[in-house]
Amino acid sequence: MAGPGLKDATAIVGIGQTAFARHLPESEKALACRAVLAALDDAGIAPSEVDALASYTMEETDEVELAKAIGAGDVTFFSRVGFGGGGSCATVAHLAAALATGQANVGVAWRSRKRGSGPRPWTNTTAQLPTPAQWTRPFGLLRPADEIAMLARRYLHTYGATRDHLFNVALACRNRANQNPAAIMYDRPLTREMYMTSRWISEPLCLYDNCLETDGALACVLVRAERARDCRRRPVYVHAAAQGLPAQHHGMVNYWTDDPLTGPAWTAARLLWKRADFGPEDIDVAQIYDAFTALVPLSLEGYGFCDRGEGAAFTEGGALEIGGRLPLNTAGGGLSEAYVHGFNLITEGVRQLRGTGTAQVPGAETCLVTAGEGVPTSALLLRS
Repeated sequence: MAGPGLKDATAIVGIGQTAFARHLPESEKALACRAVLAALDDAGIAPSEVDALASYTMEETDEVELAKAIGAGDVTFFSRVGFGGGGSCATVAHLAAALATGQANVGVAWRSRKRGSGPRPWTNTTAQLPTPAQWTRPFGLLRPADEIAMLARRYLHTYGATRDHLFNVALACRNRANQNPAAIMYDRPLTREMYMTSRWISEPLCLYDNCLETDGALACVLVRAERARDCRRRPVYVHAAAQGLPAQHHGMVNYWTDDPLTGPAWTAARLLWKRADFGPEDIDVAQIYDAFTALVPLSLEGYGFCDRGEGAAFTEGGALEIGGRLPLNTAGGGLSEAYVHGFNLITEGVRQLRGTGTAQVPGAETCLVTAGEGVPTSALLLRS
């Protein structure tokens, strides 16, 4: 994906989203259709031209229902990516590969989710546990928060990081959400006192270390580069993409590897930068998957912004704020805008490179977007 033959061969030309809330009355299918139609309108492309679809294996709205509802034409490529938030960027990567190789002409990727008003996945006690969960849930690691808390504790112990470093991540995301009227936390500032006195969710992760629970949907539209120049909006090119599943990986807790803190980001990053014409030092703005604050220092290290063990210190001194070393999650991310399995990080990356962000990084031309760290993952390099 996005190797030499795919570099800058396709572009994102439309983005769309619904409102975000703890509860929305529409069904997931209705939300998906609204987001897709908004993205197509943003691109100036008719629904009948859509012939490629990509989403998540966890997506409840299937391709048949979506295609019928929006009025798509004959669909010649469709793909789904597993592992929840780890698949976000891969949906775009799969479409880019399909378009660049002539399998289709207009691709739509989307995610619709009613996580705010719907059930929590781990509450289903009737289903047989998958093999990895048989080594965690019977021993008290019931939720993703519990599993990531294990990694966070190991990271804090190994490298001397503190909760103040995790607060730096939460604060940067909240500050950007406070500039974004679409964010759930738009009018709710965060202080250090609020953070330090909030309740534990799974120690050492407190309330503000955890992502939001959100209803909402998002989508984006891709076409080949030659058509992108004639679309309604400024194109944002898919410069490179990669997926990563390390050897002997064990979801989130990563029990079986020699070093649990060397997660899927490291595997994806090696191929991502190899395929790119620029490196971490050239990134103007980043959208880093933030289901939990602890994932950000791990990702900063994995994607090469700092050395091993330095991700926590990287967050100091306002480094993640506008004007800092690496402005991060500029719409608020999963911690403070909305949590829809990371798809809002993709759409915000597009806005930044269009120059239309609510917390715009001046002159941004390059953006790294990452999917979930701790699970088989994916990443994109976007450029204007």
